[in-house]
Amino acid sequence: SELLARSLFACGISTVLQTTLGSRLPLVQIPSFEYLVPAMVLSSHLSLGASMDRNGTAVASACLAPHCTVAGSQSASLREVSGAVLVSGLVQLVLGVSGVCGWAARRCGPMVLAPSLSIIGLSAYKEAAFFCSTNWGIALLLMLLAVTFSQHLGSCRLPFCAWPQAQGGSMEPSVPTLRTFSVLFPFAGVCVVCAILSHLHIPWESLDLAMAQLSWANSTFHAPWVRIPYAGEWGWPLLTPRALAGMAIGCSMNSVGCYVLCGRLLRAPRLPPDACNRGLCTEGLGSLLAGLLGTPGGTAASIANACTTGLTQAGSRLSAQVSALVCVVLGMSPRLAGLLTHIPLAVHGGVLSVTYAVAVGTGISYFQYADIDSGRNIFIVGFAMFMALLVPRWFGAAPAHLATGWVPLDLLFLSLLMVPVFLTGFLSFFLENTVSG
Repeated sequence: SELLARSLFACGISTVLQTTLGSRLPLVQIPSFEYLVPAMVLSSHLSLGASMDRNGTAVASACLAPHCTVAGSQSASLREVSGAVLVSGLVQLVLGVSGVCGWAARRCGPMVLAPSLSIIGLSAYKEAAFFCSTNWGIALLLMLLAVTFSQHLGSCRLPFCAWPQAQGGSMEPSVPTLRTFSVLFPFAGVCVVCAILSHLHIPWESLDLAMAQLSWANSTFHAPWVRIPYAGEWGWPLLTPRALAGMAIGCSMNSVGCYVLCGRLLRAPRLPPDACNRGLCTEGLGSLLAGLLGTPGGTAASIANACTTGLTQAGSRLSAQVSALVCVVLGMSPRLAGLLTHIPLAVHGGVLSVTYAVAVGTGISYFQYADIDSGRNIFIVGFAMFMALLVPRWFGAAPAHLATGWVPLDLLFLSLLMVPVFLTGFLSFFLENTVSG
């Protein structure tokens, strides 16, 4: 719960910077999947250095306090991962200040945006399926309600929801209410259903043995009500060569794609290069803050939030800033932040399934601006997307196949080649700008 609170605190501050000084899009900043992959790669390598017993079997070191600094302990691993987050924030700052981000965004045509946005949506299918598998009924109920509210009842205006006009003082029907809350209402309703089932002691959630042994209530039992996070409380991040290899470069590509996705869904003009540079700089500052606070993930634009604005058509920056205020408040209360861990996994799976599907469809819509019958374009799209799904699966099954002889370089390659967004963006950008046609 304390790690979650610190992450929320950094994300809230980063969201304020993003909506006021950065890209100025209504985007909430969150710890992204693209930070999770390098963190897992680095942590899996650090686990190899665990203490060995006399039989040569690796054993975990006990570390019960957050400030524990025993070599090979979870705290030391966390500090090294936080160092990687700190470095990734510096990399994002350099990319934003130097203008590389805007330069690349200006040269991304439909043959780059279409596969990149599509793979952003497809890259979350494993997590969505894993969450939904805990209870497919709950997940399908949330999907059904979200689709009904946003699509079938999208133009429905409730008579008791009126809003005063800007001029004249008369009353007019509000925006389509069910569409505006097409994610919030199903989310809240399904959570209430889950709470009722739990109160009645009706078994509804199927968890595997590892998840069943995890006590969600344990995370909030001893957490304080108020604790303002500050840098260095759990020790300063460790900047080691292995941490330098954990840079989340793919997160920058994910963020640029999120800027394009949000503007496309809200039918806004395409973001100028200088706004992309500012947005990446503010994300870098957020990642720097997250690393100094000791969190295992930096901040990045939320794909799910951008897709939600497409479903609701509510593109208010004020709503994102209110979300930022809520995140800061939760970040100063670990016990309140720990309550978020009680949200059922099936609800997370349903939300991911609905929102990330919008990203896939938005990517496909960019094909209308290209000659998709061209053999060149067909090859670029097919090769980039297929390799983006193949290579992470390949190295995930056998990471030992990548061994250059220098561990930091191995970790750098793994942290990049395990991210589908990076592979799609790199391959499509390279082929689009080098293959004639």
